Amino acid sequence: MGKGSNQSNGDELEAVRQHVRILCDLGRLSGNSTELQAFLNQAVGQVARATGIQHVKILRYRPETADLLVVAGTGWKPGVVGTATLSADLRSAPGRAFQIGEAVSIRNFDEQDEYDISPLLKEHGIISLANAPVLIGGTAWGVVEVDSTTPRDFGPDACDFLTAAGALIGTCVRRHTAPSPADSLATAVLQAQQRETLLREMQHRIKNSFQLILGAITLQKRRHTAAEVLAALDHTADRIRAVSLAHEQLAPRAGSEAINLADYLRALCISIKRQVEGVEIDVAADEIHMPIERAIALGLILNEAATNSLKHAFGEGGGHISVKLQTGIGFGEARLTIADNGRGMKDASAKGSGLKLIGALAKQIAADVERTSSDKGMVVAVQFPVIS
Repeated sequence: MGKGSNQSNGDELEAVRQHVRILCDLGRLSGNSTELQAFLNQAVGQVARATGIQHVKILRYRPETADLLVVAGTGWKPGVVGTATLSADLRSAPGRAFQIGEAVSIRNFDEQDEYDISPLLKEHGIISLANAPVLIGGTAWGVVEVDSTTPRDFGPDACDFLTAAGALIGTCVRRHTAPSPADSLATAVLQAQQRETLLREMQHRIKNSFQLILGAITLQKRRHTAAEVLAALDHTADRIRAVSLAHEQLAPRAGSEAINLADYLRALCISIKRQVEGVEIDVAADEIHMPIERAIALGLILNEAATNSLKHAFGEGGGHISVKLQTGIGFGEARLTIADNGRGMKDASAKGSGLKLIGALAKQIAADVERTSSDKGMVVAVQFPVIS
């Protein structure tokens, strides 16, 4: 081994030592911080210092909109922190880290086709990145990410550092967001808090399970190259994501757990829209609260109908999908309508897997499904009893 090799090893060792020192600093900041936002603002600076990368951000997942919001950052243009969002799906690097609970790195966006580059990163000239999930009790709260304007190989040391930084950030987030009931609270309020805590714990565990499943699907995608297999795996991941999103929307209500169906469908449509360009999806929804199993069935129906439209209805010019949820239909019923302005289907009764799944899901909730197709587009209408 020559002098150059010894110098390289020395540089790597010094980088690891720098990582350890900064992790210690982050730990102290976490313990001493009295305000969460102040800690997050300092944390991005420490991560930038450790990696030597100017652009650093912390993203928080928002279940109500199914996206990742930039809550702290350094090196970004004014107006990015607090307003910019990134996709939380598997084609997004931070979305992948959030979904599977593992670090993700990209040496050069131009040399890969597994991930999409967001407009935010394009605007800032980002070429390379590495990130890691911010975990709370094993469940992802968000993501910490470094973004480089030059190609960069992020080795195991860099990813391990970001993983450790994400864990420290998660510890601070948990400390600042954990409920601390006052002694003066009434017994009924305490019981409600305990019920909500148990619900959140259940959601965390379910989220962990979904992360494991999505991670397994990601591994399978790396083992296959056939377009049909990859498309099937992507479709399966989309269905799992629809179910996961429903559990994120779950909330205690009137002694039971229910979902605000309107909020769930809006979040699901945002998630679907991020998968493609040139297609607009608008949602008009009346407020309905219903049990999670019924809401999931309707969410999966929406997912299948919208996916069919994205695959078959539109050309290069894109199109429009309209989603409506109406109450007060018939005798205690509601109607979910998914309509596109595409070219329609020659055989609207075709027995594809998506249409079969829609029929099976409709039976589960005693719903009637009507499909109509013309040169003005495809309409799927689901009329179902409102059972709270």
